[in-house]
Amino acid sequence: MNMLPTIILIAVALCIVLGIVSFWLPSMTPDQEKLSPYECGFDPIGSARLPFSLRFFLVAILFLLFDLEIALLLPLPWGDQLTFPHTTLAWAGGVLLLLTLGLVYEWLQGGLEWAE
Repeated sequence: MNMLPTIILIAVALCIVLGIVSFWLPSMTPDQEKLSPYECGFDPIGSARLPFSLRFFLVAILFLLFDLEIALLLPLPWGDQLTFPHTTLAWAGGVLLLLTLGLVYEWLQGGLEWAE
């Protein structure tokens, strides 16, 4: 017997049952506590719609960029076992050069300064 139609039938039936139960199960009685913004158990101070610092956003983006760099360069030690290891090292060097130039540019523009 072919198992693929059985597995698809079980998956579809499970999705339909879970979808129906998710509409019936929750209690929809919002009160003042549920509608208020959550701030770690403290009473809300001020508006929850205050803008955050753009500098914080830029530093977070830079952190993600350099974190991604580490993830891309992590398999580099195994690159010497490839057929053309020089090509791998050239690409890795290009990535490092590009990111270093970006870091120097951000530094010269003052994007890494915490205080003005």
